[in-house]
Amino acid sequence: MTAKQDATLRRTVLEKMYLARAFEDCISALAAEQGRLPGMQILATGQEAAAAAALALGKDDVMVTNHRSHVHLLARGADPKTLLAEIMGKESGVNHGKSGTLHLIVPEVNALMTSTVVGASPLLALGAAFAQQYKETNALTMVFFGDGAAAEGSVHEAMNMAGVWKLPLLFVCENNCWAGAQSFKEHCSAGNIASRASSYGMPGELVNGNDPDDVLNTALELASMCRDGRGPALMELTTYRMHGHGEYDKQHYVDPAEIEFWAERDPIVMFSSRLEQEGVLGEGQAEAMRREAADKVAEALKFADESPYPAPEAALEHVWASPEHI
Repeated sequence: MTAKQDATLRRTVLEKMYLARAFEDCISALAAEQGRLPGMQILATGQEAAAAAALALGKDDVMVTNHRSHVHLLARGADPKTLLAEIMGKESGVNHGKSGTLHLIVPEVNALMTSTVVGASPLLALGAAFAQQYKETNALTMVFFGDGAAAEGSVHEAMNMAGVWKLPLLFVCENNCWAGAQSFKEHCSAGNIASRASSYGMPGELVNGNDPDDVLNTALELASMCRDGRGPALMELTTYRMHGHGEYDKQHYVDPAEIEFWAERDPIVMFSSRLEQEGVLGEGQAEAMRREAADKVAEALKFADESPYPAPEAALEHVWASPEHI
C-alpha cells in the first residue's frame, strides 16, 4: 500500500464513521418519537472505529454481523436510504420491511446476515468460510460479535471448528464493556477475549477499538493471513457503548464518570484531529465530511418517510415455500 492509498483509505474510514454517527443519531431521535419506529433499536454510538475493520474486506469477502450492525453495514457500502427504510419497516427497505433493524441482510455488499440471537453470528460465518475454502476461493469471512456473545457456547464451537479446519474466518469481538446491564468484569474471568485465541490454534490480537488506525492495520494484517490459508484469527476491539443496550435503556446502572471518561475518547473526534495534524485532511475537510454525512442521512429519512409500508399480502412473498404448497 502506497502512502497516497493509505491516506485515501484513512479518509474513507473517517467518512464512514461520520456517516454511521449521523445515521444512528437519526435513529435515536426517531426512537424518542411515539410510534415512529417499530421494534427495538440497538445502536453502536461510540464504536464507529469498527468501520475500519469492515473496510479491510475485499469485494468478494463475506461479512456476518450481529444486532449492533449499522456501522459495519454502512462501512461495507450499504445504501443508507434502503437501510433506514428497512429499519422503519418500509417496502423499499433492503429486505422489503420484513427484517427491521435486528436481522438485516444486504446481499449486494456481501453482508450475508445479521442476527439478534446472541452468539449466532459466528456459526453462520463458519458455514460461509467453509464454503469459501471448499470452493478454493481467495475470499474470507469476517464476523462481528460482542463481549457478551463471547460467553456463548456457540462462539466457542465456531472458533474451535474454524481452528480445526483452518478456515479463512476473521473473528472480530467488539468489547464495549457492557453485555446488556452486566459489566465486562462481571462476566469474563480472563480479563480479555483475545487471549482465548491460542486455545483454538489461532492468533489473537487485543486492539484499541477507538483507534481506527490500530483497527485498520490489524484487520488488514489478519485478513492477509486468513487469505494465505493459515487459518482463522481473532481480534478484540476495546471500545465503549455510549448508549444503553437499546434506546429504551437509560443506563441508570452506569457510573456517570465512566460515561464521561469514554466521551473524552470519542473515536471520531480523536481520528479527525489526528488526520488534520498529519496533513491528511486540509482545513475544514472534516467539517465538510460531517455535513455531507448529515445530508445523506436527511435524504435517507426523506426517502424512507415517503416510502409505503408493505401490502398485507406481501407477507407471503420471499418465503421458502409458496402457500399453495404448504
